[in-house]
Amino acid sequence: MIPDPTTMRWRKSSYSSGQGGECVELAHSGAMRDSKNPTGPALTTGDLRVLLQEVRRGRFDLG
Repeated sequence: MIPDPTTMRWRKSSYSSGQGGECVELAHSGAMRDSKNPTGPALTTGDLRVLLQEVRRGRFDLG
């Protein structure tokens, strides 16, 4: 079952600034989201696991 991001407790990264810069928030479940878009999508631990597997297989170019 996928956790509901609206019920998670989020913590802003200590690297995030109040100037609207690049910000990330983390939930205790391991989910991540863009703190500038809290109602937007959240990346879950399962999503991250799949992404890393695809990068390792060379199926996803990081740039």
